[in-house]
Amino acid sequence: MVTSQNDIHKVLQNFKHHFDTEDACLKLLSDKKWYHGFVCRKCGNTNYCKGKKKYARRCTRCKTEESVTANTLFHRCKIPMSEALEITVLSCLFTDISSYELSRLLGRRHMTCYNFQKKIRECVDGKRDDKFVKELMEEIKKVV
Repeated sequence: MVTSQNDIHKVLQNFKHHFDTEDACLKLLSDKKWYHGFVCRKCGNTNYCKGKKKYARRCTRCKTEESVTANTLFHRCKIPMSEALEITVLSCLFTDISSYELSRLLGRRHMTCYNFQKKIRECVDGKRDDKFVKELMEEIKKVV
């Protein structure tokens, strides 16, 4: 699949238009992660209250707090969520894009793009148990 630079830049512009802030990206993750409702991973309770961090949820029974990125591809992600989602979108929509190209487009170090792209590809290929990425991409494709 050969992609033009124009296509990539259009997708990036559309994405940045809809998800221009860290808050918008976290809201998207929250909406997708808990689409079917919150279930505590520790005790199985479905009741929750707001957590200490933005978009985190705290179980009302055992008080365990779960962040929006916990147990997802974005767990312990060191780069800003908007950039992580940009890498995800470009890697999933343009499967032939290299980590060097991502690095050039996003102004990030090559190894940062390479390592995150590797995690994404493992999820898409089924080597990691993370159906969240596929559901997230379906949601983003509707917008972009």
